[in-house]
Amino acid sequence: MSTNHSNNHCVLELTDLRKAFGKTEIIRGASLAVNEGERFAIIGPNGAGKSTLFNLVSGRLAASSGQVLLHGRPIQQLPPFEIHRRGLARSFQVSNLFHRMTVYENLRCAVLWSSGQGYAFWRSIHRLREVHERVEAMLELTRMAPQRHTLAGELTYAGQRALEIGLTVAGGAQVILLDEPTAGMSRWESEAAVELIREVTRGRTLLMVEHDMAVVYGLADRIAVLVYGEVIACGSPAEIRDNPRVQEAYLGTPATAAAGAAATTIATEA
Repeated sequence: MSTNHSNNHCVLELTDLRKAFGKTEIIRGASLAVNEGERFAIIGPNGAGKSTLFNLVSGRLAASSGQVLLHGRPIQQLPPFEIHRRGLARSFQVSNLFHRMTVYENLRCAVLWSSGQGYAFWRSIHRLREVHERVEAMLELTRMAPQRHTLAGELTYAGQRALEIGLTVAGGAQVILLDEPTAGMSRWESEAAVELIREVTRGRTLLMVEHDMAVVYGLADRIAVLVYGEVIACGSPAEIRDNPRVQEAYLGTPATAAAGAAATTIATEA
């Protein structure tokens, strides 16, 4: 289990959030409260509405009703770039990189964009010492310094996901949303990704969607279970693992739950 502790100050709050496409309601009154410094995971079966919920929080979709508060201020009607400027950044299931630019250049773009500086033909970016220092710090944090000159498109799949996580936090956002950060990875790659996520989100608030329960149990302070657009349970990893309703709706048979317990034990001992 994660050792990242919350101070119980809520930084992200969803209240009776709903999203319908035509007559089909995908998110049906979801409510969550994520505390400062907490690592919070959302799990659920395919079609539960997890990605839709993420899109509502990050501004890519407009809510049909309900409210999303970031640091106590409503953001559900704001465009994604404005939400990002207020301190919330997200990654995507599909890697979203500049493949013909180097690792360094990708990170530099993220830092420049988040600071509102952008590119200007009359100003040399190489003179922007603060930007350079932030990029260097991010290269060290993500352990990608040896690959600084590698084109993003030439990185391994795991390397591209690591770079995307770096881009998500490069702008200095304090609330990070990660959408299935270990999808498609081998067990060894997933373990490395967990260590990276733990490191880059230290001192930040993390909200993630993840299908790999070993990853969830290894990172999350709390877990919410989303089924058919509704939050059916929320609690510590142990509470979620032992919840009969969750076992029936998502985690499956007692044997699956036992496997989850083993994963929790391994993660705690690690």
